[in-house]
Amino acid sequence: MNRVPMAPLCAAAAAVLLGACASPPPAGLAARSVTIQRTAHGVPHITAPDLETLAYGAAYAHAQDNVCQTARQLITARGERSRWFGAAQPGLMGRRMLPNEVSDFFIAAHMDDAALARAWAATSADAQALNRGYVAGYNRFLADQAGRLPADCQGQPWVRPMSAADFNRLSEMTMVQAGVLALADAVVGAQPPAVTGVALPPPATLTDAAQAMREAGLLDSPLGSNAWAFGRDTTANGRGMLLGNPHFPWMGVNRFWMLHATVPGQVDSMGATTGFSGLPSIGFNKDVAWSHTVSTGKRFTLHELTLVSGDPTSYLVDGRPEKMTPRDVAIAVSGEGGQVSNKSRRLWSTRWGPVLVIPRAGLNWTAKTAYAIQDANAGNARFVDSWLGFNRAASVQELRAAHANLGIPWVNTLAADRHGNAMYADVSVVPDVDAAQIERCAPSAAAAALRGPTGLVVLDGSKSDCGWQRDPASPVPGLTPIARMAVAIRSDWVHNSNDGFFYTHPTQAWGLISPMVGDDVMRRPRTRAGLNEIPELIARGKVTLPAIQAQLFNNRNTLAQVVLPDLLQACAAGAPNAEAADGCQALRGWDRHNHVDSRGAHLFREFWRAINALPGLHRVPFDRARPTATPDGLNLATPAVAAKVWEALTQAVRNVRGAGFALDAPLGSVQRPLHTDEPIALHGGDEIEGVLNNLGNQFAPGISPRGLRIDYGSSYVQTVTFDERGPLAQAILTYSQSTDPASPHYADQTRLYSRKEWPVLPFHADDVARARIGEVLTLTRP
Repeated sequence: MNRVPMAPLCAAAAAVLLGACASPPPAGLAARSVTIQRTAHGVPHITAPDLETLAYGAAYAHAQDNVCQTARQLITARGERSRWFGAAQPGLMGRRMLPNEVSDFFIAAHMDDAALARAWAATSADAQALNRGYVAGYNRFLADQAGRLPADCQGQPWVRPMSAADFNRLSEMTMVQAGVLALADAVVGAQPPAVTGVALPPPATLTDAAQAMREAGLLDSPLGSNAWAFGRDTTANGRGMLLGNPHFPWMGVNRFWMLHATVPGQVDSMGATTGFSGLPSIGFNKDVAWSHTVSTGKRFTLHELTLVSGDPTSYLVDGRPEKMTPRDVAIAVSGEGGQVSNKSRRLWSTRWGPVLVIPRAGLNWTAKTAYAIQDANAGNARFVDSWLGFNRAASVQELRAAHANLGIPWVNTLAADRHGNAMYADVSVVPDVDAAQIERCAPSAAAAALRGPTGLVVLDGSKSDCGWQRDPASPVPGLTPIARMAVAIRSDWVHNSNDGFFYTHPTQAWGLISPMVGDDVMRRPRTRAGLNEIPELIARGKVTLPAIQAQLFNNRNTLAQVVLPDLLQACAAGAPNAEAADGCQALRGWDRHNHVDSRGAHLFREFWRAINALPGLHRVPFDRARPTATPDGLNLATPAVAAKVWEALTQAVRNVRGAGFALDAPLGSVQRPLHTDEPIALHGGDEIEGVLNNLGNQFAPGISPRGLRIDYGSSYVQTVTFDERGPLAQAILTYSQSTDPASPHYADQTRLYSRKEWPVLPFHADDVARARIGEVLTLTRP
């Protein structure tokens, strides 16, 4: 993308007041001026005298790279997708693709602009300054670039300035994406039944209920992360070291963008943010580095309502009837010929929250029963102050303290500091419901049975004392306070790969923590990989950043190590058909890693995708006492399992050949990024395979004639340690800084990632000055 031309805007004092200059502004304007320097790969280093001006510059720089992405996200936040793109067309809503009409109705019903404004008014003055600056900076970019936007959004009527309410809505969508937003279709679909003669859906099975939650992204989500933090006992320099490896989407609201943010005397931090922020949400400063992984904590509870006889929109609480609250919402829908009409719908809410229906989980609105969802992150504006505290922290202890306001929405934090400490913390937003309350407030047997297979916690909504507990120690009534969450500070190491806190370190002892926070079930094969590979790394000697980088990009396929010996032994005894025999030969020659030159990795992925969830698949099932060694092998002694295994291998061979690829093709010739047609070979493996360097496709995971096209996984990958001056950091943004195909930074870092190169990040002012590319951009806000 072309940068804003400097000279015409700086020719006179009047132009300076509008403020885009290559030279310093007059002294009187310096108090409101921000400078943006770009270094390699388009990374901006933004310096300002205050936080509002900092965010102004960050929004402008982000728009230089991603203005059309932001404009599209604003359409979603405004509930206008049906107006501009048609009601039936699917669009990205949080982590899901939903019809635009569903998205718009949900936004119309959920967003309460007045309530969100009140929530933001309760945040610190610094948080509010950051938000004001961001809105103004984005709007400044639209004004400066009028008529010169990228092709994707140039001249489009839906590109409009951002308002404070728009910003609040964008933030709210991020907060609730692990809760009610993931069930937007369930809320929009909830309508009261006729009092008699209701035809119910067929009874739900727990298997189908679990699959419905997977499709909603609430169970076994492919989106996750790894983070490792090492302390002084294990590192070569005696200081902390951190690996951050989030596995986030390569598009949409969760796409990262790199920046360095400096307000002298207040903040000086570098890393990446998912947008709409003037500060890194993952990164480092001179004293501490941190990363996040998606937590197992529950963000909401469901409440089973006992309805008043003859009135399906009234429910009982402590034996007394309460009326549901109707809300009539309307959306604009474009029809044939561009005609726009309004479409309306009535949605319902209760004291617990909106009513929803999930028929595949047996959660229906009948004449007797209904269900409501209470989301703990609704109205969470506290997160800005939490992350501001992270950016200012001088140690992991201070970073821990920054969690205390309970603003971190749905992630764990792993951190390391210059003093040699390593920290794991799940102090995310979790309803204050303990194990005893879950038992005491059990709903009907069918609803209670959902908890294990689906992760849904359903409480009895007919009792007022089944609401969330209100601990005086909690700064937010109803949320679990930091004292009862999981925090560990150690001098050796901690890790997380999206399983519960229980697996942070083999010797870590935990107190009594609610099952709403996590449990000891290992659901992620990457957790097993980490628990095996970290001790191996340490056993080779004191840990260094190059050693950490090499371990991550070693691309060991954990499940191949587990099951291939048994499969190949069965192959040697004779495959049941020629196609399976060909598959055996290809897998026999595979190195069981996922490098670009690994031959046969794509075949194993197709095989394992088809078979991994088969009950009774493993010769040795998972054993909580041996989590790093189980499950193990394939249960080929059971004929039914053996038949399914051979069927899966045969079909995998057909899938690969049908897509036009050789069974022993190098992975890099098959696995490519979705966002560009440039043939960039990608290393890494799918979530189901237990490859730490995780890559996949959210919506079309199988092989096709285009290969394996990647749209999520390893994203902003950083390694950080410290010396006497401050941070020593290397990082890569796998999909690159810009979403504009015309930008030189559309795929430049993707090529680096393909080659396993780790750029050094300039942090100190003199290093930034030496590394600067192009002119310094100076902006003055009004």
